Amino acid sequence: MPQKSAALRFVILLGFVSLCADATYEGARSITGAYLQVLGASGTVVGLVAGFGELIGYGLRLFIGYLSDQTGKYWGITTLGYILNTAVVPLLALTGRWETAAGLMMAERTGKAIRTPPRDALLSHGVSQIGRGFGFGLHEAMDQTGAVMGPVAVAAMVYFQGEYRNAFTVLIVPAVLGLIVLLILQFIYPNPSDFEEEIEEDKSDKLPGIFWIYLGAVAIIAAGYADFPLIAFHFQKGGIASGQTIPLFYALAMGVDAIAALIFGYFFDRIGIYILVVAAFVSSLFAPLVFLGDTRLALLGMAFWGIGMGAQESVLKAAIAGMVPKSKRATAYGIFSTGYGLSWFIGSALMGILYDHSLITLIVFSSATQLLAIPFFVWVKLQANNFNRLPEMITNQDIP
Repeated sequence: MPQKSAALRFVILLGFVSLCADATYEGARSITGAYLQVLGASGTVVGLVAGFGELIGYGLRLFIGYLSDQTGKYWGITTLGYILNTAVVPLLALTGRWETAAGLMMAERTGKAIRTPPRDALLSHGVSQIGRGFGFGLHEAMDQTGAVMGPVAVAAMVYFQGEYRNAFTVLIVPAVLGLIVLLILQFIYPNPSDFEEEIEEDKSDKLPGIFWIYLGAVAIIAAGYADFPLIAFHFQKGGIASGQTIPLFYALAMGVDAIAALIFGYFFDRIGIYILVVAAFVSSLFAPLVFLGDTRLALLGMAFWGIGMGAQESVLKAAIAGMVPKSKRATAYGIFSTGYGLSWFIGSALMGILYDHSLITLIVFSSATQLLAIPFFVWVKLQANNFNRLPEMITNQDIP
């Protein structure tokens, strides 16, 4: 019990660090596009900066995950990433040129890429004591809480102060607070891997085959998951929501995301990977509601969209913790993030093209990909029956 209580405190404190980080960079991201326009950037520049930043953010994770496992410097790399991820945000208040602001925005994305794989590996040790689904779900819920708080604080500053610079300045508070807690956390818990029981691990340099099957299912889901900017574009174009109310649709989705992460995480610890079948089915319903419905149906569609996001951000990572040895886990998370991000990018580009040509085809593509992932999750379950480690996430043994 003391070990379980310590692990829960570790997960909560690490979740608080993520909450502060999300409040910082999501708060900034809610106005960076408009800020670049004020500084004189064109629409093309804004699109290239955003796209290149995401490309760096996902591509770099592949290398960082491998580096973390090879060096064992999980805390050091995580701290470096968080510093870069959050410390550069308030500096946007000091910029007077869009080129400088663009560089800081890409630095922020680089920081997130650096800290994510080793952070997830550290988190995977703590959640082994409290239930992997619940632990990752709790972390995602706290993460999304910050993602809501940051933009709200920024919106309030812009409303009352009338300019973007002061809004960036206020983000110093969560940035500094998160970094302080992070430094304290690694002092209290220098070796989070001690939370996880030692088991005989595969000494091969290769990741288990079941991981690659699972990654294929995840890539299929990501490819068909419409990004919110495309949804917001449709809302504006179709008169479903105004510029003032579109952020409320997103806030609703983020709130549902946080709740869904906890619920799906809870059931993941009890019925295993089959909960992802439910998540994929629910997420297959959002596209027709969002792109064909009126305002009320669009709200329901955004709720389904949030449910899918909550499951993806919690359960998908929890499953990896159960199928990959801890000595290779940061590498696996790096590969997972890169594959997920690239598939999302390709799918988003394709759906943007489909939107201009055939809305029905876009909807069919989005819904079909979610459903297509279901047989892959079942395949993972069947393969797990012969998998020599019989991971907790699939066999549902030793549930706390």
